[in-house]
Amino acid sequence: MNGKNGTDYDVVVAGGGPVGLFLAGELRLGGAKVLVVERLAEVDETIKAGGINTAGAVSLYRRGLLPDLAAAWERNRWRMRAFLGDREQGAGSADAPRTPPKFAGHFAGIMMRGDLFDGSDPAFAGIGPADGVGLGVPQVELERILGARAERLGVEVRRGVELTGFDTDDEGVSVRLGGDHTVRTGWLVGCDGGRSTVRKLAGFDFPGTEPEITGYQAVVEMSGGERLGAGWNTTDVGTYVNGPFPGRILTVEFDGPPADLPHARLRSRGGTPIAPVTAEELQAALRRVSGVDEVTIHQVHSSTRFTDNARQASGYRKGRVLLAGDAAHVHSPFGGQGLNLGLGDAMNLGWKLAAVVRGAAPGSLLDSYTAERHPIGAWVLDWTRAQIAVMRPDRHARALRRVVTDLALTTTGTTYLVKQISGVWQHYDLPGDHPLTGQSAPDLELSDGTRLGDHLHDGRALLLDLADDPKLRARAEGYGDRVDVVTAACPGRPELTGLLVRPDGFVAWAAGGNDQEDDLDAVLTRWFVAA
Repeated sequence: MNGKNGTDYDVVVAGGGPVGLFLAGELRLGGAKVLVVERLAEVDETIKAGGINTAGAVSLYRRGLLPDLAAAWERNRWRMRAFLGDREQGAGSADAPRTPPKFAGHFAGIMMRGDLFDGSDPAFAGIGPADGVGLGVPQVELERILGARAERLGVEVRRGVELTGFDTDDEGVSVRLGGDHTVRTGWLVGCDGGRSTVRKLAGFDFPGTEPEITGYQAVVEMSGGERLGAGWNTTDVGTYVNGPFPGRILTVEFDGPPADLPHARLRSRGGTPIAPVTAEELQAALRRVSGVDEVTIHQVHSSTRFTDNARQASGYRKGRVLLAGDAAHVHSPFGGQGLNLGLGDAMNLGWKLAAVVRGAAPGSLLDSYTAERHPIGAWVLDWTRAQIAVMRPDRHARALRRVVTDLALTTTGTTYLVKQISGVWQHYDLPGDHPLTGQSAPDLELSDGTRLGDHLHDGRALLLDLADDPKLRARAEGYGDRVDVVTAACPGRPELTGLLVRPDGFVAWAAGGNDQEDDLDAVLTRWFVAA
């Protein structure tokens, strides 16, 4: 099978990490022929993100991946047990049922207490069975899950292949791979990390703030570690972390970025390979920050450098070239937002680009990708900048940290922080007056025994008729290949009569009575009428 308009592929995705693989799967669900090219020959085992938040887990749940995610959580439960201790649900005995914790996290190393979290806050209503499942699932496990899914869907993945250049025209993109091979594609998406080759060659603006820190994260074998404090520790020099599992360390020093790469987020997939972190380098950093000269690192199993370089592309599209994930925005890893932000990018872009590829939507639909995702990316950058401000070792920052800690150790403060970290606050500015419009759809329990999320696995939109209204269902006629229609009651939300849920799970239209149904035709036309 060839791509549309005589191309080899409809879309080439540069970068085979979790974001690139998730996007590729979304594109295949929408009918596009996809090639993923990844510079690394094997899945990257380097220690990176230690889990995904609620918003990320809900996205995977909506694509039928909750069992895979839950199995990965179970395999890595010991990490969360060490992190949460008695806060892990079911931790009372070895035979007790194990369920994921509702949350875990910190703000600038200020740990949140589960007993202060108000789970009755309306922001957490309707999340469904995905709540907490992604916590403690390492990025490498997620990459394997999404890689297997991409393979099942028929995505072609070429590992050990590097994008070296490309040329664009009105009809498509000619992509050079490895210097001596060219493929023709309709669209190119850069998911190739913070040092993105695609972003640089396409000429995207990438404004932001300069880095202040050098950070290391590693899994090591060491002696003298018993002299280190457990968990997050703040010192006169910076911050270090010991745990949550044996041998995992992290250090942060406010001495500027590494001199050789002052503007790079050093754990990126793209660009030239970075020199490996040595045991001597890690040991020196850990001794400086902790003040424990007796600690000795004997072996490094996995390691990475990072900085707080915070930048964001001004727009995520230039003609037939788009960006997603770290290629579009970089920031420090504190708070674990980067991977989740990239998964959200992929979920938003995938169905839109696939619709454009197959002629079911005009190219202007892609303008909504930047409009919807850029504000969320900007928020994440500021969230990480705020944490850097609280982590600085100067007296003003330490005074601010004490104030933030006091606020965090309240029910209101903890619940606010959990809402931000979990991503449940995220919404899009969509037209319509109903409170659900633009929100992530609540996972409604339906009278037929299914849940709303069960009907989104195939990546199509969903018109949910909750009042058995033939007139409402008739409005979706002609959209059969793009909009599924389900009729069922929802006893838990009797005030709702209908919902139109986009393929990414966000509510495009909602009604609590006939007075709002006239809006539905315009909303269907906006998102799903062919060019």
